[in-house]
Amino acid sequence: MEKILIIGAVGGGATAAGQLRFYNKDAVIKLFDRDSVMSYAACGTPYAIGEVIEDEETLLMADPEQFKEKRNIEVYLRHEVMGIDREKKNIQVKNLMTGEEFLESYDKLILSPGGTAVVPAIKGSETADIFSLRSYNDMLAIKQYIESRNPQSCTISGGGFIGLEMAENLKELGIDVHLVHKSDYIMSILDEDISREIEKELLLNEVHLQTNAYITEIDGRSQTLSNGDVLETDFIIMSVGLAPNVSLAKNADLKIGVTGGIVTNDYMQTNDPDIYTIGDASENFDLVTGEPKRVPLAWPAHRQAYIVAKHINGEPIAKKGLLGTSIVKIFTLTAAMTGLNENKLRELEIPSVSLIHNGNSNAGYYPDHGKLKLKIHYDPNTREIFGAQCLGTKGVDKRIDVIATAMYAGLTVDDLQALELCYAPPYSSPKDPVNMAGYKADKN
Repeated sequence: MEKILIIGAVGGGATAAGQLRFYNKDAVIKLFDRDSVMSYAACGTPYAIGEVIEDEETLLMADPEQFKEKRNIEVYLRHEVMGIDREKKNIQVKNLMTGEEFLESYDKLILSPGGTAVVPAIKGSETADIFSLRSYNDMLAIKQYIESRNPQSCTISGGGFIGLEMAENLKELGIDVHLVHKSDYIMSILDEDISREIEKELLLNEVHLQTNAYITEIDGRSQTLSNGDVLETDFIIMSVGLAPNVSLAKNADLKIGVTGGIVTNDYMQTNDPDIYTIGDASENFDLVTGEPKRVPLAWPAHRQAYIVAKHINGEPIAKKGLLGTSIVKIFTLTAAMTGLNENKLRELEIPSVSLIHNGNSNAGYYPDHGKLKLKIHYDPNTREIFGAQCLGTKGVDKRIDVIATAMYAGLTVDDLQALELCYAPPYSSPKDPVNMAGYKADKN
């Protein structure tokens, strides 16, 4: 009887366990996680803090009892895996509640260790209330702080996904927000012109924004910035990045790649064929360039869990490259992207041209319509689509989803003309913005 151990019981790990049980009714499957909860919707935590999601427990997708009763899968929470012995094929586990340590053998091992929020070492950090948001318990800590201390102001360090989502949700709670970002413009995965529009939206909603700046020193409620400015706020949220949890893999001599993630092959196997890695800590490759790529988002983790389950079950399905398709809400705006941005194309010296279509989300005469900006990068000769971005108040996700599908299928920018997309006045136009982009490309 095959024995499969999984380290990490959140999105990727819990999904892998469920998929494995679906395909194999007899295997022994055990999950280990150092946290006190499992299988939670991490992407929903900013909205639980902002009380858009009123009951944070709705983010909990499962618990150990459900996994045992419905799937015959054992889950060990508050258990930290201390080491992997590849030769003996066992892991060393520590019960964080009792301090007891024990060994657990495996036939196959799946690593889904996730990542840890980067919290830079700043002089005076110990004098302030500083949080990061990476886990369910991080969310509870922030909520408890807000409810018990009634803070009036916050500094958010970092203008990526979490930074922007927290800025909006804290403003909705009536908290004054200062957003500090080290680079020239926020959301560096986007092109500058798209990011500048997001910055305008932040300012319209009275978020105090400072770019080209970062916190150099902290003294209680005071934060000195690299540009010399001093902010006075009640607490700080650090959202400057995510470091993949690879210490277990390193200690077991598993190969670490140029992205800092654990190198995997087409079936998510590491350099040890009996050990797989999925999720935030796994290194994959870019669909467009074939370069190493690490995408710490939910969709890749869930897809990789399926690939691993199929491979262990003897039905191999090779992974495809990643596009990094992603989306974020910023007050009234939505921004989404897929594939490569302008900076990456310049860095790789890939010849490309770009088109921009400014239009409506749906029929302009229909009362409920919004404006959107669709931008596509492509090869002027082969017409291959390299990437796309969209910004607007409605219908942004639909357009980027269509283009991500086109890229996956190998369609050219000219093929976008011919896509037969659904139309009715509340939803689109006879020529959808995606179609219009294809027609515009025909002139280049």
